[in-house]
Amino acid sequence: MNQVPRSTTVVITAVTSLVSLLILFAGWTGWASMVMGFIPARLSGAMQVGGALPSVLTIFSSTLVHGGYMHLLFNMLMLLLCGTAVERVLGREGVTIIYVVSAIVAALAQWSVGPLASAPVIGASGAVSGVIGAYALSFGRPKAFVQSPRINRVLHIVWLAVAWTVLQIGVGFVAGADGVLLATPAHVGGFLVGLLLQRPLLLWRYRGA
Repeated sequence: MNQVPRSTTVVITAVTSLVSLLILFAGWTGWASMVMGFIPARLSGAMQVGGALPSVLTIFSSTLVHGGYMHLLFNMLMLLLCGTAVERVLGREGVTIIYVVSAIVAALAQWSVGPLASAPVIGASGAVSGVIGAYALSFGRPKAFVQSPRINRVLHIVWLAVAWTVLQIGVGFVAGADGVLLATPAHVGGFLVGLLLQRPLLLWRYRGA
């Protein structure tokens, strides 16, 4: 009997969607943002929140909380579209590494520009940004703006990074998420992780080929 191939991207999308939908349906977004969201001031030791998860764990738990249905839908749609494609190239382990490392770097990037900020950062945008970065390198076909293919590729990557960040900001305003999506350093940090890890993970996967 043939086994059904397991997709890490589908599993992450399903778990994130189920937890986020439960929180949204129950009206627990405010509570979940404080106990599960990433708060830079907590990581700096300048703020305490009773009953909250340890600040280090909120780097990951914050990806399971979203500020609204539009926020969740947009992130999960991009994760499915880009993640399944990246997973075909880099494998389950590769896409998992990119997602996890991007979540960590995204949180630290946000912390670095505002270590005493008390507003919770929620959503999987930073982690998804890393997957999009890997997708950009794996499948991007840069336009010939100049004669140098390398410069064209760099311009293509920069354009994708800016477009993704602007889209996140726009969706945040439309969804009325009270600034949850305006975590630009997190988006840029995650995107850079995807760019930096794509080729090493590709070489690692096919090292024996």
